[in-house]
Amino acid sequence: MQSSDLGSREEGKIWHRKPSPATQQGVIVNIIHSATGYHSKTIRFLNVAFDSSGDALLSGDHQGNIYVFDLVGNRFKLVQRTMQACTALAFNLRRKTEFLVALADYSIKCFDTDTKELVSWMRGHESSVSSISVHGSGRYAITSSTDTAQLWDLDTFQRKRKLQVRQSVGIQKVFFLPLSNTILSCFKDNSIFAWEFDTLRCKFQLPSPVEGSSLSYKVFAVTRDGRVLAAGGKSNHLHLWCLESKQLLRIIQMPTKVRAVRHLEFLPDSFDGGSNQVLGVLSQDNIMRVINIRTCKLLFDVGSHEEGISLVAVSPNGRYIAAVMENGSLNIYSVQALTKEVNKPPPPLFKVIEESSKSKFDTNKLTVRVTPGISERPWQSKRGKTQTKIIKPQSDVSHEDKENELPDGLNKKRLRTLLKGFGEYPAKYRMFVWRSLLHLPENHLAFSSLLDKGTHSAFVHLQNEYPIKSRKLLRVLQRTLSALAHWSAIFGEMPYVPLLAFPFVKLFQNNQLICFEVVATVIVNWCQHWFEFFPNPPVNVLGMVENILAHHDKELLQHFMSYNITSQVYAWPLLETMFSEVLTREEWLKMFDNIFSNHPSYFLMVVAAYIISSRAPLLHCNQKEDFEYFFHHRNNLDIGAVLKEAYHLMECTPADIHPRRMLEDFVPLTKGQYPIFNKYPKFIVDYQAQERERIRQDEIEYLRERQLVQEIEAKASERRVEDETWYRKQELLQEAEEQRRKILLKEEEKLAEQRRRLAAVKRELKVKELQLLEAARRRFLKYQQDQREMELKRLDDEIARKASMREQETAATVQDVEVRQMELTAQRRLFEQKLLKEQESVAQEVKGELDTSRTKADHEDLFLQRLIEIEQDGESNAKQVVEECLAKADQEHINTDWRTQVLRKQRSGDLDRDLRYRELARHLRNNRMAESELFGAMKEEEARKWEELLEKQEQLAAEQAVSAALDANRKRFLEREMNDAVELAEKLQDEDSYFERLRDLRASQTRKNSESLKSPSKAQSQPDNICLNDSLAGEASKHFSLDRGRQELESREQELLAEVRQLRRKVMSQARGKQAPNTDAQWSS
Repeated sequence: MQSSDLGSREEGKIWHRKPSPATQQGVIVNIIHSATGYHSKTIRFLNVAFDSSGDALLSGDHQGNIYVFDLVGNRFKLVQRTMQACTALAFNLRRKTEFLVALADYSIKCFDTDTKELVSWMRGHESSVSSISVHGSGRYAITSSTDTAQLWDLDTFQRKRKLQVRQSVGIQKVFFLPLSNTILSCFKDNSIFAWEFDTLRCKFQLPSPVEGSSLSYKVFAVTRDGRVLAAGGKSNHLHLWCLESKQLLRIIQMPTKVRAVRHLEFLPDSFDGGSNQVLGVLSQDNIMRVINIRTCKLLFDVGSHEEGISLVAVSPNGRYIAAVMENGSLNIYSVQALTKEVNKPPPPLFKVIEESSKSKFDTNKLTVRVTPGISERPWQSKRGKTQTKIIKPQSDVSHEDKENELPDGLNKKRLRTLLKGFGEYPAKYRMFVWRSLLHLPENHLAFSSLLDKGTHSAFVHLQNEYPIKSRKLLRVLQRTLSALAHWSAIFGEMPYVPLLAFPFVKLFQNNQLICFEVVATVIVNWCQHWFEFFPNPPVNVLGMVENILAHHDKELLQHFMSYNITSQVYAWPLLETMFSEVLTREEWLKMFDNIFSNHPSYFLMVVAAYIISSRAPLLHCNQKEDFEYFFHHRNNLDIGAVLKEAYHLMECTPADIHPRRMLEDFVPLTKGQYPIFNKYPKFIVDYQAQERERIRQDEIEYLRERQLVQEIEAKASERRVEDETWYRKQELLQEAEEQRRKILLKEEEKLAEQRRRLAAVKRELKVKELQLLEAARRRFLKYQQDQREMELKRLDDEIARKASMREQETAATVQDVEVRQMELTAQRRLFEQKLLKEQESVAQEVKGELDTSRTKADHEDLFLQRLIEIEQDGESNAKQVVEECLAKADQEHINTDWRTQVLRKQRSGDLDRDLRYRELARHLRNNRMAESELFGAMKEEEARKWEELLEKQEQLAAEQAVSAALDANRKRFLEREMNDAVELAEKLQDEDSYFERLRDLRASQTRKNSESLKSPSKAQSQPDNICLNDSLAGEASKHFSLDRGRQELESREQELLAEVRQLRRKVMSQARGKQAPNTDAQWSS
């Protein structure tokens, strides 16, 4: 086993001599990374990933070093140092030089392998990223952690979507399915969901696993065609799901040594069309067991208990397996070497073949001796000397045999010798050798004329029958088959032509001319007499194979006959598919190296040799399905042994049954124009072509008529749907209308109930308000009584002071000055108090105006109800007004101003309610006239007591005149009257406003007292001598007159209150009788 230590090198060779994996359990090279220093240690590799070609891989260690290994160019290169461990790796499928790496800090970075620069830095995960899945287009990627999966756009490196789950569920893996726009998400509760990539809509969910199964899914793998999902976990069972039918296909039980599955990988194959049959299972014992999921057979093991595997990656081309070992190193395995060890036939068969030909035995012995003979020289030099020793003795013979001369200086005999020594041609020169062996003419013009005819009608819908992932490969296959059909009509009628041509198309897809000519040459030479019994299989050719089998293995033929197995079952599948279903790419290429180098009859010998070499498993088959399965799937056969058996049959088959007698020698295609191919029953082909054309025309006509019928049906159904939709909408509208009507009725009932409740609450509030007003009135009366007692006490004190002053007449001058000074001080204080009271009254007026402006925005429908409430509260308001009028003399002036504002602001009313409001306004005017008469009487009574109120009475008369003039324009100011009436009602009901009116009343009383005291002060300010006894006598008489006037006012007050109550009752009764019905109607609306 070769071992390569990277050490501190940043680039270099991976191996120094060509590896031989066949002798080292399939290991090509073992790569380690050791760090030298005071303490030497090995840096462990953590992750590995292949690129899309499969010839280069990416690997990262736990120190953050990222290496790229080119397995074809035998080079490695350090492309990045991230300085932290990586948790996942993936190549960018669109830009081949870019790769993604998930780091331990939960971020994802994109680097370029050529420039070694950071392309982008993506963040968003909150836990370690466990996997990175890149879409087949290379534009999108999905990164998965245990708590979330995030979808990234690799063009802009922006996050497009985020999948979040509950913490109790958790994510196992989220990845893209091959060949489709589907995202598969696997969770820890064994649920598996498929999402549409474009819309992120859930397509389906796989059903729960089998009941009673304790398997908890941990790892997953999907075939290249995206049809089969393999799932495993903490068990030795594997579940195979069919993603098309969403059903569990099979449960595979691994050996008892397997207790848990850590990783799953499908091994791809070039000829299986993506339906991978080989699965690698890495178990808890660090050994990867490779099994066939069809036959459920263990093929081979990778790793051992001493050299355990921790992580595995398989190349997309199926050639290499990269394994991160338990010791931290990296092993690269050759899949071909591993399968060769398995496909070797049992040793007894080798002994029989070796005994049959001593020359071959000696040649093998010679080869074995020569290869290890020079042990001190490098391996390449040994190979070179071996080749020269074998080829040089034949060089002189090649000039004598001119028939073996090939184009480009090659010699067929020498090529056969080389093929005999190595078993195959060098892969680097294989295509060149094939072109020389087949004498391809490369007729560019003739091929272009075939291509110009376009796609043949037989292969227009080729993708429906053969869904190939690669669009390019499908296009090349379609063009090649169309060119064959245009060359000869038979190829458009044969159903197996795509199977026959597919391996050659896949091999030569980059050169369509060579591809067509190789297929045409194979058909002309190796498919002789295949089309004589069209449309049936070539029974003559199959008879040749059967004759060979009857001569060389009668027991096997008798076994076939006993189970009614004909050559169409065991030989025809191999012929029509050119062995592409039963061989790997390398085996197929090796076989056709020998077929193209021999007579066309060798192809039939290979078929017989394959059957004879498989006699052991075939003799155990006893069902026709088993035979059919055997010849349509890969089997564990050594292709070298099959080819040797074919050569043996070529030599040992008698001439009378030898296919050489029936088949012509190799004839290349003609140069310039391709030969005419008419070796088939022309009348059948022409008849089928005519029938096909007729059927096609009928089908076109049928499709046209069906389209017409479908359009008519679509229109009828559309019309029917529209009618049904219209009727359904009408029904829904009627139902909705009925529901809305019921809802309205319920709401009206609720509203009526709420109104009743509101009325009850209002009554309760009104009672409480009246109680509060009564309590406030009593409190104010008590306060007024206290103030009067204090005033009387102050007057008594003043009289006592003046009496003491009378006793001190001897010091009249001094006392006179002191009294005058005291009077001036008192006048100043009284003046200041008057100013304060006036300011307070102005503030109260401004506040009243502000309150009036606030209430203007109230709804018009509440006006009538509030007016009625005003009328209901009229008696209490009138009583309050009378009390205020008795308390202060200027209250009538304020009320007159209020009435003026009411008349000025009630203008913008609704014309529809004008008559109703006019009637109410008439009652209000009558009420106001009664009030004005009451206030006038009170003012006349007050005028007899205080002469100073004459000016106020004149103002009141002026305002009454203005009010009388404005009554004529009642219609224009009706709305303002209503608004101000509402404001007045709210002001009267407001407790704060009530107490402000009480303060105004008190202020007016104080002002009147101060005005009454002005006359004595003026008398004192007169010159000449005035006796103090005169002033005291005047003041005492004035106090006595005040007491008598107060008694008269109280009696007059009682009479006026009785008159006001009678007027209020009349107005209220008239307003209730006329306006109550209108109020109820407005609420219901």
